This record gives sequence, C-alpha cells and structure tokens, in this order.
Amino acid sequence: MPEPIQVSGANVDLSPRYFYTEAITGSPAAATETIVATLAVRGDISVMEGVRLSGYVAFTAGTDGVSAVVRIRQTDASGTIIKASGAVNVTAAQLYDRAIVGVDEAAALPNQVYVMTLTVASGSAASTVSSVLLDALVV
Repeated sequence: MPEPIQVSGANVDLSPRYFYTEAITGSPAAATETIVATLAVRGDISVMEGVRLSGYVAFTAGTDGVSAVVRIRQTDASGTIIKASGAVNVTAAQLYDRAIVGVDEAAALPNQVYVMTLTVASGSAASTVSSVLLDALVV
C-alpha cells in the first residue's frame, strides 16, 4: 500500500528558496553568445536535490540571423551548461520567444550565479532582447 501524505503544504513558505530576475543584461551583437539575464542565488540554503531553473526570453532577430540557441549556465558565458535549447530557425527582424527549463544538481550555495544566454547564428547586426525572466527554486 502506498504511503499516505503526512504533512500538508498549505502553510509551507518557499519564499526564501525562490529567486528571480526580469532585468535584461544585454542583447546579442552579431553572432556571439551573449548573457541576456543574470541571477544570483543568495543565502545559506541547503540543497537536497538541486536548483530548478527556468528562463524566458523574447527577442527580435538581428540582420542575417538564421537560428537561435538559448542556454542556462553557471557563473558566466563560459560556465558549465545546465541546459541548452538546441538551434531553432529564425528570420531577421522577426520577434521570437523561447523558454527553457533545467536542474543544476551541482549548485554551490550561497551566491551561486546563473546566466541565460542567447546566440543568433549568422547575425551580422545586433538582435534586440525585449523581455526576460530567469528564476530559480532551491529544492
């Protein structure tokens, strides 16, 4: 027989474990991988399973752009990749949005930094990021 639920989640406060940003860090210039959002997970919080990360970006593809890749990384644009979207076709001057979700099982708290990056392949001019959301839940 399955074990019954022992505790109600009605009064559980997860706010100390939830972090988010909607601040745009930058927009990709040409075909370079560029940080579009930065998030620091602060506080001395125990990590039992990992950090669940989700990101959203809306952007207008720059001149000559043919595909876009979104990534969530640890630390900076050269840090460990937590999740990559794979390339999706885009057309220059068109508006797109992408969402991505991943889990970091090797988070080093406190003060673990995460970045969401965007690369528009073959872009010969800057793309424009119009909206971002990067959030983390420490579990």
